Amino acid sequence: MSKLFLSLIGALALGVCAHAAEVTVAVAANFAAPMQQIARAFAQETGHQAVVSLGATGSFYAQIRNGAPFHVFLSADDETPQRLEREGLAVAGSRFTYAIGQLVLWSAQPGRVDDRGEVLRTGAFPRLAIANPRLAPYGQAAMQVLDRLGVTAQWQPRLVLGENIAQAYQFVATGNASLGFVALSQVLVDGRMDGRMDGRIGGRIREGSAWIVPASLHDPIRQDAVLLSRGQGNPAATALLAYLRGDKARAVIRAHGYSLGAGVGS
Repeated sequence: MSKLFLSLIGALALGVCAHAAEVTVAVAANFAAPMQQIARAFAQETGHQAVVSLGATGSFYAQIRNGAPFHVFLSADDETPQRLEREGLAVAGSRFTYAIGQLVLWSAQPGRVDDRGEVLRTGAFPRLAIANPRLAPYGQAAMQVLDRLGVTAQWQPRLVLGENIAQAYQFVATGNASLGFVALSQVLVDGRMDGRMDGRIGGRIREGSAWIVPASLHDPIRQDAVLLSRGQGNPAATALLAYLRGDKARAVIRAHGYSLGAGVGS
C-alpha cells in the first residue's frame, strides 16, 4: 500500500514538473522587494519559475526593442507598455496597472528631512539624488516636484542622477548624496505599511528621515504590467500576470507602500 502511495506521489510530482515553465520578467527597480516576495510565492504555488531582471524602465524599453528575451514587463509607468503595444512588441489587451507608486524624499540621517519637505526650499545640502528622468518615471516625478515647488534652479547643479531608482537609493544610503527622491517601498522595514499617507511614514523606515511627497506635486506613478510578444504561448507568463492580479500578490503590493487605485487588478 505504501509503495502504491509513493508511486502516485511520484507520478503527481512528475506531472507538475512536466507542466512547469519559466518566465523571464523585466521589472522596474522600484518594485524589487515586493517582486522578490511575489516570485517566491508564485513558484511555491504554481511550480513555475520567474527569472527576474531589475532595471530602469527606459533601459528595458530599449532592450525589448532590440530583441531582449523577456516574456513579461513590469514597468514603472503606463506609457512605456502602451508604446510597446502600439509597436507590436506587446500583446494588445494584456496590459493592466499592478501598482501606483509613492515618491518619498529620504535622507539616511535622522532629523534631516522634515514632514513637509521644507528642506528642499532651504537648499542647505550639497547633493540631491534622483533617478535619471530620461530613463525612470520616478525621476520624472522628482523633477515635477522640484518644478512645482519652484526650486529646480537651485537644485539643478547639485543633482546626482542614478541610472534607476535603486541606484538613487544607494547614493543616499552610502552618503554620496545628502538626500534623495526614492520609492516608499525602498525605505520601509520588511515591507510593512500601516496605511497612513499624511506626509509621515506610517510604517517603520530602515533609518534616517523621510517625507511622503503629496500626490498633488507630481503626476500619478501608474505602473503597468504587460505580456510581451515573446511571452505568447508561455504558460508561466500567463500564470504570473494572473497571479499579480490575485489577492495574495495585491496584499504584498499594498504592504510595500503602493496603492492599487480604483479598478486596479480588476
